[in-house]
Amino acid sequence: MKKIKTTPLAPQEFEVEQISENEANIMAYPFETGYGVSLAHPLRRFLLSSSVGYAPIAIKIEGAKHEFDSVRGMLEDISDFILNLKEIRFKLNDDATESEVNYSFAGPCTITGKDLSNDEVAIVTPDAPLATLNEDSTLNFSIKIAQGIGYVPSEDTYEELEDGYIALDAFFTPVRSATYKMENVLVEDNPNFERVVMNIKTDGQITPVDAFRNSLEVMYAQLAVFNSEISIKAPATIERVEESPDLKKLTTNIDSLGLSARSFNCLDRSSIKLIGEITLMSTNDLKNVKNLGKKSYDEIVEKVQEFGFAVGADLADDVVTALKKKIEALQA
Repeated sequence: MKKIKTTPLAPQEFEVEQISENEANIMAYPFETGYGVSLAHPLRRFLLSSSVGYAPIAIKIEGAKHEFDSVRGMLEDISDFILNLKEIRFKLNDDATESEVNYSFAGPCTITGKDLSNDEVAIVTPDAPLATLNEDSTLNFSIKIAQGIGYVPSEDTYEELEDGYIALDAFFTPVRSATYKMENVLVEDNPNFERVVMNIKTDGQITPVDAFRNSLEVMYAQLAVFNSEISIKAPATIERVEESPDLKKLTTNIDSLGLSARSFNCLDRSSIKLIGEITLMSTNDLKNVKNLGKKSYDEIVEKVQEFGFAVGADLADDVVTALKKKIEALQA
């Protein structure tokens, strides 16, 4: 008779594949069929709508009264200047949430994003063009930069500005794209489980992993309202030791040791599946494995050492804790 489940399988694996500084794949698995998309879709929406970023919200240009004006000696008119400005991505230093930054340039010169960097603000798009000045021309302007989420139209900030400022539509979101796909993954000979692969690209104001972490925090905060009346106890989960190469190797199947059939079968019949299980054993525990002779014992010790560990190894406490939980989950 097929085993009847009372709870869905909880995903236990989490991986980050760093493609570039501003792009990463974030993977979690295994999910029951349909569960992956139920999680990935709202996370994508939070990534695109709730990630915190910086954007210029207003600009004051000496000699210009409105966005359809022009400045003597500047190749671009004000509307083109503003469009270029919106392509430059700012990041305020010292965790500031708002700042007014003043600039002054004299021609002839070509102004790009890197020219706007100073002690108050960093530029994550240094090569983005802003303006071109002719000889004997000057350009003085001030930019109001603020922190926010999503998109804020200029009408929402217009009334709060001082005279001379031109209000700008502000696109704060630092996440340029967030997509996901489902891949099949094998669990105990069942190929119908899913791996969620979420691809995140940012503009450089924030890393993809930080953006993902922030979206999770927003998601948890939205769900927390239910705990005011309904106490929900989260099921025990396997804590991940972040970026731990040792844990990843220790949770590798004993197949990877390249043992002889006799040695492998002795371990397998004793339900020892992971290399980490051997490292947690004392030498006496390993010698007492049923039907394990001295030759097989020596072979296992040698193979484990070649893998970078030892029987009865002194591992870090957090690695041991995560490893034991992984073993318990496999045995459940």
